[in-house]
Amino acid sequence: MKTAVGSDEDGGVVAELANIAKDKQALARREEVAVRRARYSGLSWAEIGTLLNVTKQTMHRKYRNVG
Repeated sequence: MKTAVGSDEDGGVVAELANIAKDKQALARREEVAVRRARYSGLSWAEIGTLLNVTKQTMHRKYRNVG
């Protein structure tokens, strides 16, 4: 049983979770760049949202400063 973040008795699970956090940050950056490129290419929020499986309102709220 884990008692602290530093004690990793489960064979690397803490490192795996840390790597997942890094991957999520990198993916968020990739998504933002792709959304920016899509908007500059003329895609609507609805089109981008469809491609990312979210609503246009979600896209607009999340990336309203992108363009």
